[in-house]
Amino acid sequence: MNQISLYPLRFEPIYQYRLWGGRRLADVLSAPLPGDSPIGEAWVLSDRDDHASHVANGPLKGRTIGQLLELWPEELMGRLAGRFRRFPLLLKFLDARDMLSVQVHPSDRQTNFLPPGETGKTEAWVVLEAGTESRIYAGLKPGATADVLRRAIADQTVADHLASFTPKPGDGVFLPAGTVHSLGDVVVFEVQQNSDVTFRLYDWDHVDAKTGQRRALQVEQAMACIDLAQGPVGPVAPAVEATTPVERERLFQCEHFRLWRLRGESPFPVGATGVPRVLICIEGTGQVEHNGANYAIGKGDVLLLPGAIGACTFRPRSTVSLLEIAIPE
Repeated sequence: MNQISLYPLRFEPIYQYRLWGGRRLADVLSAPLPGDSPIGEAWVLSDRDDHASHVANGPLKGRTIGQLLELWPEELMGRLAGRFRRFPLLLKFLDARDMLSVQVHPSDRQTNFLPPGETGKTEAWVVLEAGTESRIYAGLKPGATADVLRRAIADQTVADHLASFTPKPGDGVFLPAGTVHSLGDVVVFEVQQNSDVTFRLYDWDHVDAKTGQRRALQVEQAMACIDLAQGPVGPVAPAVEATTPVERERLFQCEHFRLWRLRGESPFPVGATGVPRVLICIEGTGQVEHNGANYAIGKGDVLLLPGAIGACTFRPRSTVSLLEIAIPE
């Protein structure tokens, strides 16, 4: 194993049943959807014990990202090595055919609500598809106090107190931990802290077809974690950082992640020296060139560029749209 040099790593998606899901991820990822049940999530980069991403290409095929981090911490994470017990981001595609529960995630500071080993959960969405009934709820309307929300839960009028908007493809939505949110009839890419802590405030009276039961709510935990000062959240304003050789827009920048959207048809640089980067292809196809080899990427694919390999060249086959994600130093 010591003779293996790291290279651009592609991972197999992990599909997740969700009662609110659909089948639209079949058009987003190349890996076929299992069965015929609703698939709400595809975890495309996950360093979690219950759902570990496996390498899909090259001599390290079959290894988990956690194993790579244990074997090659400096080569994988570069200058970030030693800061993280596991890869700090969890990346997903979501197909919300129906409405997600109205939910909230705790922050890193709310340790009383975090199981051992978990972090808080700040996240962000990039809208890929929006149906005719699409809606995103994010943040609170003015006057939505704790007492108002508790009464609304009792009489099932929670949505009346949530800020909302009709999303369109390309919208970026940033959701700091503590932001009440939901979404429906939309397909999004999600970047988040590597956490799976969610507290449901309201679930639209959904019944799980698999169990015949309504899902449990965690009202007290949710109320304790809500940032009541978080007003309406709308789409972010992209910051254009470059137009040639590729259009590079920064959508999100926070202490946990940065995300750029890249659009172009000519070769352009990706990655950075001494730190890992993640590429997600959301339209088109192309290849990453590294050390004389080519690594193909198509719609829905994810490539992790280890810190040790530095910057690479991306060569589109036609017009391509990528997301590039960095972990702040």
